[in-house]
Amino acid sequence: MPRKLKTYQTSLGFYDLAIAAPSMKAALEAWGAGSNLFHQGFAKEIDDPDVVAVTRAKPGVVLKRPAGSIGQFAEHAELPDLDGEAGGPKRSRRAEPKGRPAHKISVEDARRAAAEFEREQNRRDSERRKEEAAREKAGARREKLIAKAQEALDAAQRRHEERSEILDAERRDVEKRIEAEDTRWESEKNQDGR
Repeated sequence: MPRKLKTYQTSLGFYDLAIAAPSMKAALEAWGAGSNLFHQGFAKEIDDPDVVAVTRAKPGVVLKRPAGSIGQFAEHAELPDLDGEAGGPKRSRRAEPKGRPAHKISVEDARRAAAEFEREQNRRDSERRKEEAAREKAGARREKLIAKAQEALDAAQRRHEERSEILDAERRDVEKRIEAEDTRWESEKNQDGR
């Protein structure tokens, strides 16, 4: 049976992030956090009925809004127009609602949301596995090309060494012939000079 979902919120960069997840760990993974933001005080479980309703409608999906704003969370949030041009959202503070009843969520809705969260989690895991397989395939292809290049380099090195040995042998033969010719010339010159 899927675990009960809770709503978590944090601020990251220019955005406030919220997610409906079964645990803090699952929220941190979805946010891509490298450290425990809950332990550091940068993330918390929230019970604002508006935020809870929006996140439960899309469990496992990271929703965002401009940091510090009071707008609705959405999958794709635009940053506010800070220059004050027409049409841009304005920052304002609203008073916290008092005595507002908690948003009621039926057991069926909770189950549906939890199942949807698991589907989203499985989709992300599947994407991660595909990306990892593609990286491994590219790495294997790169290793194969490196091995092929190293093999060609080794073969060229062997050919070079063989040719160098042949040329060294030929040079030794030529040096012996030069030495023999010098010796012959010296002896011929000495015979004529007597």
